[in-house]
Amino acid sequence: MLQYFYDHRLIHYSPKTPDTWQEAIRISCQALKEAHLVTDQYADAIIQCVEDNGPYIVIVPGIAMPHAMADNPGVLGTGISFTKFEDPVTFMDEKTGEKHQATLFFTLAAKNSDEHLKNIQNLMDLLMDEELVEQLKRTHSLKDYQQLLEESKI
Repeated sequence: MLQYFYDHRLIHYSPKTPDTWQEAIRISCQALKEAHLVTDQYADAIIQCVEDNGPYIVIVPGIAMPHAMADNPGVLGTGISFTKFEDPVTFMDEKTGEKHQATLFFTLAAKNSDEHLKNIQNLMDLLMDEELVEQLKRTHSLKDYQQLLEESKI
């Protein structure tokens, strides 16, 4: 997956932590938008889903997986992007009052449900490698990412 993000230019290190989780979602969609895989409509759909269903996208502490329905008209192609924020983005679960935070955002877009499931499986393979996830958390720039990519090939 690391090579995929790099080869497809789907990596973004945000120079500042956004003021809201909604802004974080928009930033996390930016690399997919620049690759012509999604439109702003897709970011809007993710935000609406979180507002309707709570912060389901924070899959474990520190990691968010923004996504919406595969048949969303804002999806132009299939892909996953990686975005890192320096400070945690906070999501509040209005139903439970719990705070959920994430610094690593893996944003998924898929044209259909089969591609969506494949994206999730590929991402889960990466996330199962806890050491690699910790190393990603310690990166702060594309240069750091490139170094991690080289080290992970050894």
